[in-house]
Amino acid sequence: MLEILKAVVYGIVEGITEWLPVSSTGHMILLEKIMPMEVSEEFWGMFLVVVQLGAILAVVLMFWNKIFPFHFYQREKIDWDIMELWGKILVACIPAGIVGVVFGDWLDEHLYNFWIVAVMLITVGVVFLLVENQNKNNKPLIRSTKDLTWQVAFIIGLFQLVAAVFPGTSRSGATIIGALMIGVSRTVAAEFTFYLAIPVMFGASLLKLLGFGFAFTGQELGILLTGMAVSFLVSMVVIRFLMGYIRKHDFKAFGWYRIILGAIVIVYFGVLA
Repeated sequence: MLEILKAVVYGIVEGITEWLPVSSTGHMILLEKIMPMEVSEEFWGMFLVVVQLGAILAVVLMFWNKIFPFHFYQREKIDWDIMELWGKILVACIPAGIVGVVFGDWLDEHLYNFWIVAVMLITVGVVFLLVENQNKNNKPLIRSTKDLTWQVAFIIGLFQLVAAVFPGTSRSGATIIGALMIGVSRTVAAEFTFYLAIPVMFGASLLKLLGFGFAFTGQELGILLTGMAVSFLVSMVVIRFLMGYIRKHDFKAFGWYRIILGAIVIVYFGVLA
């Protein structure tokens, strides 16, 4: 029962930090040290990735009308604008997908440590502040996902690649920054980031499940399903909050939060540990 309660906490943290540009990895690495689960190392590595499926299912449900191109009961059975959007999503996912498949295990082994996480938390936080200051009086050129070109989509995908390589960067943080830098509005940047998460997270989860196998114990299955369910429910709330927040505010608050969290990670692991 205690491990199930821990899974609830992990699901809450995942549901919040996956969509806010504050690095779910940075929060998970802290939470792991504060409240470790009594599970095998293999299951833990799989859980950290597959628990994200709950969060991504929230995106699929909330944006269904914008991402599902098939309409079986309408005259126009295929929405070709949505099909084109999916093409751009897949193009944007190519860089990170290739690196993740080829170098994923090596990156986890050599770069998944608190120093890298802390440095990237602080670095991306500073970049958020700089980009927002630079864009303060600029009007975005792209205000709708329909205005995203194939070139813009690929450039955003290159920023996602940074997050795939360096833990603590935040996938949403990297893609949002990249989008803002090339003239995409905050709303479109956030929305496209949500869409990018769908193939990325499904692909990463599938690879982890295949690597772990499907021989779950009853306790392991309960932990995983609990974490996914909680992350799904929390994500529904957080996504609505973020989309409402960025209509009236910039991302500076998240930049400062990242800097503070990065400092906490350094102090906790580098000084106190």
